[in-house]
Amino acid sequence: MASYDITIIGGGIVGLATGLFISRRFPQYKLLILEKEAEPAYHQTGHNSGVIHSGIYYKPGSFKAQFTKAGNQSMVEFCQEHSLPYEVCGKVIVATKPAELPLLENLFNRGQANGLKVKKLSPEQVREYEPHVSCLGGIHVSTSGIVNYKLVCQKYAELIQAQGGEIRFNHRVNSIATQADGHSLITNQGDFFSRFLINCGGLQSDRLAKMAGIKPDAKIVPFRGEYYELKQEKRYLVKGLIYPVPNPAFPFLGVHFTRMIDGSIHAGPNAVLSLKREGYRKTDFDWGDFTEVMAYAGFWKLVGKHWQEGLQEIIRSFSKAAFVRSLQELIPEVTADDILPNPAGVRAQALKNDGALVEDFLIVPGSNSLQVLNAPSPAATASLEIGKAIASQVPTLLNR
Repeated sequence: MASYDITIIGGGIVGLATGLFISRRFPQYKLLILEKEAEPAYHQTGHNSGVIHSGIYYKPGSFKAQFTKAGNQSMVEFCQEHSLPYEVCGKVIVATKPAELPLLENLFNRGQANGLKVKKLSPEQVREYEPHVSCLGGIHVSTSGIVNYKLVCQKYAELIQAQGGEIRFNHRVNSIATQADGHSLITNQGDFFSRFLINCGGLQSDRLAKMAGIKPDAKIVPFRGEYYELKQEKRYLVKGLIYPVPNPAFPFLGVHFTRMIDGSIHAGPNAVLSLKREGYRKTDFDWGDFTEVMAYAGFWKLVGKHWQEGLQEIIRSFSKAAFVRSLQELIPEVTADDILPNPAGVRAQALKNDGALVEDFLIVPGSNSLQVLNAPSPAATASLEIGKAIASQVPTLLNR
């Protein structure tokens, strides 16, 4: 059985960022990263919209607020250092209904509380940034940007290997035996022993935690986000990033427009329950994944709180006309003929037994382990800061 000091399960952006800092900070430790797919960033990271978030949405003092603000800067610096394509294009968040204006004001105040450069905009000023937007008012967030997170992950992996870390793809962890001195990891391609274990399994993180003897207080519930793309001849309608005012009681940001680093314009996403944890198509279904969610009391409590919003998301999923109507609230000129279907993503959202969504990043220490149990968006933006924070905890936990 091959032996390592530290093993990270998961080759997404959080796992790789963690490996980057561990291999840099502790070159004396033998590091292994196990990824069940054939390449890095295959799931959440690889289906990410590519936004470098500012941190405006998150509760002041939370990990999301702190790590996203700092991560916004460190991600830009990382791209500059390694000549990766990025752009700090800024974004507008707009109110399209009178009832949204107080929410917009609250969001502006939160941005200030989080130490961000935010500016109130009149409808006329919004159109200076985005000429085709119709709204009652807006906010400009200057630090938001765009990047290709797959390329970022490839660079993370390259640096980890250059620093002596080992990455094994096509290695699925099937079981974990936790002992006093570490963990025996049983994979589809052999067994490994590790003194310390870091779970960055994303959509599978709660299951991996259970394998390691941890009983999470929350379960991963997968939400599929479906996108359309503006036809090339309609890309002129969007210059940067255009977002609605989010519903503060709902964990998703609403249908919005995102200019990607390749120049394409994505429109979406909605948010519907995925019937398979790694199901990117409407037809994807896994009986085990489905029954696990259906049997979870926390899911039904969430449905009880948000069934009206959830119904609207489902309608948008099956009705292109309904999806277009949501887009037209931001840009009235958009028509059904202007958009084409685009690949979906799946968000790994941790949900508590009482039906409350885990709002912040959740990292739980275990026996010779750290379990990253909730790291959806904006984890890509914050990845370097999350990795740094995890690496800082390793020596204390490893030497217990």
